[in-house]
Amino acid sequence: MSRPRTGGHANGHGTRRGPERAVIAAVRLPRQQRWEVEESLEELAGLAMAAGATVVHRVIQERASATPALYFGRGKVSEIADTARELGGNLFISDDPLSPIQERNISQALGIKVIDRTALILDIFAQRARTAEGKLQVELAQLTYLLPRLVGQWTHLERLGGGIGTRGPGETQLESDRRVIRRRVMQIRGELEHVQTHRRLQREGRRRAGMPIVALVGYTNAGKTTLLNRLTGSRLTAADQLFVTLDPAARLVEPPGQRPFILTDTVGFIRKLPHELVAAFRATLEELKDADVLVHVVDSSHPALEEHTEAVERILGELDVAHRPTVLALNKIDRTDRGRSLDALVARREGVGISAVTGEGLPELLKTIDAALPASGAVTLRIPHGDGAALALCYERGRVVGRVDGPQAVVVDVELPGTWLGQLAAYRVLN
Repeated sequence: MSRPRTGGHANGHGTRRGPERAVIAAVRLPRQQRWEVEESLEELAGLAMAAGATVVHRVIQERASATPALYFGRGKVSEIADTARELGGNLFISDDPLSPIQERNISQALGIKVIDRTALILDIFAQRARTAEGKLQVELAQLTYLLPRLVGQWTHLERLGGGIGTRGPGETQLESDRRVIRRRVMQIRGELEHVQTHRRLQREGRRRAGMPIVALVGYTNAGKTTLLNRLTGSRLTAADQLFVTLDPAARLVEPPGQRPFILTDTVGFIRKLPHELVAAFRATLEELKDADVLVHVVDSSHPALEEHTEAVERILGELDVAHRPTVLALNKIDRTDRGRSLDALVARREGVGISAVTGEGLPELLKTIDAALPASGAVTLRIPHGDGAALALCYERGRVVGRVDGPQAVVVDVELPGTWLGQLAAYRVLN
């Protein structure tokens, strides 16, 4: 994996050479189905490989509850230590979140580096971030994650024996590091506020152009970027990997005989998406709040498509955009069994079957998007000079195609969505 920035990376186990060999593990609690834990662990293996590690062993422990000190049972941790030594494992990854003390205790018991799913995802994001904004967002998430884990970075002081005369220097260094991190967090948040302001101005510019906005959302690796490339002729990077797209992109789509719209791509979601990332990428995800329609792209060939769909819907709810008009695009039908199973899936989910690779189903998808866009109409309005807010609304929420300034009023020909036409009905000029 890319860089020693997150918790557990500085426990004095030496410099990494070559690909890391990872043992991955999860705890199955009574409320969980076995297949749920197995699928989540399979996804963790994919994340580990995406970060550059080789998975050498997988472990699922069934317990009534997690242990406070180690999360896993003490006997199981001892077994994992033996297995890691036998297989040359030098990295342990927990599928479940670990507290700083659990992470530290497991690392001491195993003698190797220990991280959890959150740290792994943060590492992947750190590798994939390309723009200045993306790098700032990832650094903010990493620092937020690292701050409560700083104590674990000072285990070397324990060799002094503890007691009077040994605590002070360590605590002084610890507090110094905390101040540095908190200062950097404040600096990043300030820079991201400027980014947020810039994005808001960009969105207002799109609004003034009168273009409706459609946002692609979906589980990571569902094919959102491939779909955007197919619909717009762009050549954005798309690959069969997790979290290829971190930075949002916006492109114009002009379907024949239908209304043009701006199509935006967003970062992919995932089960157990770290809260630090949701918070750090909030400026990026605010693109969704201005979208007229969401296109939820689902990998119809994936065995866990229902769980992926629910995970995305849950995150959309957390972002307060679940109420937006949404079109479900069941992608990768070229990989799905044809016939009744596909028809039943499309009918059950009320979606549109498509293949972003072959182009199959895209005309129907565009028709469905057009039907979901808010209705708009071209009207002539006679707005008194005293109502500057009404005139501003025409420019902010509509597309002004003609304007004549008279002595008492401004006459504008404007295309406006129906929701805004009602507010300006009193100024409408009837032919």
